[in-house]
Amino acid sequence: WYQRRVRGDRSLFVRRQINRNSGHQHDNMPRPTGGFLERLDKGLVVGDGGTLFALEKRGYVELGPWTPQTVIEHPEAVRQLHREFIRAGADICQAFTFNASECMLKERGTRKHDVRKINDEACKIAKEIAHPAGGLVAGCLCRTSTYVTTRNEELVKAEVKKQIEVFKEQNVDLMICEYYATVEEAGWHVQAVKEFWPEVPVCASLSINEDTDVHGVPTGACGVKLAAAGADVVGINCHYDPFRCLAATKKMIAAVKASGYDKVHFMCQPLAYMTPDASVQGFIDLPEFPFALEPRICTRFEMQRYAREAYEAGIRFIGGCCGFEPYHIRALSEELVKERDWEPTFPIRWGKFLEKHTKPWVRARANKEYWQNLNPGTGRPYSASLSKPDQWGITAGHELVQQHEEWTSKEELEKGQNFKKQLKKC
Repeated sequence: WYQRRVRGDRSLFVRRQINRNSGHQHDNMPRPTGGFLERLDKGLVVGDGGTLFALEKRGYVELGPWTPQTVIEHPEAVRQLHREFIRAGADICQAFTFNASECMLKERGTRKHDVRKINDEACKIAKEIAHPAGGLVAGCLCRTSTYVTTRNEELVKAEVKKQIEVFKEQNVDLMICEYYATVEEAGWHVQAVKEFWPEVPVCASLSINEDTDVHGVPTGACGVKLAAAGADVVGINCHYDPFRCLAATKKMIAAVKASGYDKVHFMCQPLAYMTPDASVQGFIDLPEFPFALEPRICTRFEMQRYAREAYEAGIRFIGGCCGFEPYHIRALSEELVKERDWEPTFPIRWGKFLEKHTKPWVRARANKEYWQNLNPGTGRPYSASLSKPDQWGITAGHELVQQHEEWTSKEELEKGQNFKKQLKKC
């Protein structure tokens, strides 16, 4: 049954579920209340997962352009994924506006819809699902081709303000500036938000490793620069597995605190893929990217370990990025039940309900020790445990990374293929 409660300007739903098989009765609501920063100050916020990758696997996103036309062409698919993340325990619905800047929508012949329309519809869909359940909606900015092509602060800020204007009109609860290879561009985006909409909470996360961004700025110093730019929450997202992202975020935590930014919170939203062998560009350098990453997927128990280690490190905005499915978010939620006073529907409790399985050897797995210490096999007798990443050593300024609106030409493809052949000879 559902009992509706109202606190302030947010509707809150309390649901009591009775598991008819086990006889166990538990409340898995209410969720936390208040605004985003208020919730962080009180304790913990769980993010959602990798909308882009999840929708591609379901047949709704074209890989390559990585743009979110789905919010217009298949809105119900986006709604359903938001529902599943919320049901799994996410407190945040991140509007599906990844790569939804005008410059990225124009890239290589991909533009089909207006930048304003895409961002507007994405916000409406997220609000429709999140707010009735007591969740919050985040607008999303990410890196732009304008930065890669021009590295001009004024042009970059003008580009993202087209999106910020829509987010402000839709009155999203917070902004997430994410997926940057350089702290310079991330800082400009944070400043653009604060200049145009000073009162909105801003999160800023980089897609970098434990050492530096791609321009050589140390990871800890990157966190300090984001805080100085005005970010309320700083951290790491994407490109690396949960434990490498945690290592990078810990460096930010130490540096930011040492610099006196006592009110800044921290976030981590990693890949759901194990990437111990990924180099400076993260999983994009791996030969399995993007169509053969499945053997690297983290188990739900590795996700529970990630959630526990993140919380103990002082990270209070814990979520996921590419590869994170709703069941991964459910694993985070289950690990953090005591901290949140909230339990997801049908928790697995380290296999507790396997006690009812018909096979005795499966019943023997109904314990935490078994799943916590399992070393999963790949099922491929001759599979490699690690891969050799592509390390082309090129970045902004090289002809092969120049961006344009036209479809990639045959000549460009041949140049790239020849460049790769030359690297193999070295």
